[in-house]
Amino acid sequence: MRRKTVGMNHNTSPSAPSPLPRTGADRFREAIRYARAEAMITGLAALSLHRFAAAPPRGMVDRVDVLVPRTRRLRSTGFVRVVKAAQPPTPVEIDALPVAPVERALADAVSALNDAGVVRRLLTEAVSGGHCEPGAVVRELNRARLLTRPHVVDAVDSLLAEGRSIAEQRLYEMVREFALPDPLWNVDLRLPGGPHLGGVDAYWPDQAVAVELDTRAPRQDDDALWSEYTRKREHLERLGITVVHITPRKLRETMDQQATVVRTALMAAPDRQPAAYVVVLPR
Repeated sequence: MRRKTVGMNHNTSPSAPSPLPRTGADRFREAIRYARAEAMITGLAALSLHRFAAAPPRGMVDRVDVLVPRTRRLRSTGFVRVVKAAQPPTPVEIDALPVAPVERALADAVSALNDAGVVRRLLTEAVSGGHCEPGAVVRELNRARLLTRPHVVDAVDSLLAEGRSIAEQRLYEMVREFALPDPLWNVDLRLPGGPHLGGVDAYWPDQAVAVELDTRAPRQDDDALWSEYTRKREHLERLGITVVHITPRKLRETMDQQATVVRTALMAAPDRQPAAYVVVLPR
């Protein structure tokens, strides 16, 4: 399978597609020939090209969604459904076809699906299969105004749980692979006899260094979540606890750099003022 960023074809004279072609590949090519300029395959058809197990096999795709700029005067016809966007993404090339990136293809697929189980499987596979990060998926769902649908919200909760689980596994791997001291994992911090300070994913009590995974995703209440996160971090740092903030994407793409950041924070501990004593409890 060959994937790369592709340019656009600006021939804008569409002709109606022929009756349903025999094979999935023929259907995809026929749909692109019909849509022509600045078109790419999206929705379930695109996910089948991205090799999603939860999407129909190529030969079973009866309807092909094509994404085009909103300015195109093009209508759905036959087995081709036209989806329009103000700013279409840059397509990738798969098997010589222009295909929408996974997160956009997911949003277009979900917009036409009412089956909660299928939606959940598609979103979870996007993360567990390493196709994209949860935040990218949720941004597209939010942009498409799909987060008001209860079955999509439920699927997003499963998606975020899957994303957190994968990020935690990578954090364990980072500590092991780069020979960092073993921390206390997944703990709550509390002042003696005082208020709860919040949970962290890893904590080195002797050095007063904490690691927190940022697995938030943009949603309607994102500003409130960010404010709460910032307050917690500032409170911990006022107590002398160094908080290292790591995103799942950084762990996936630059694990060595994140390990260096944590190691530097641990080594700098003797040069800092002693931190306040905190009680550490299992989370």
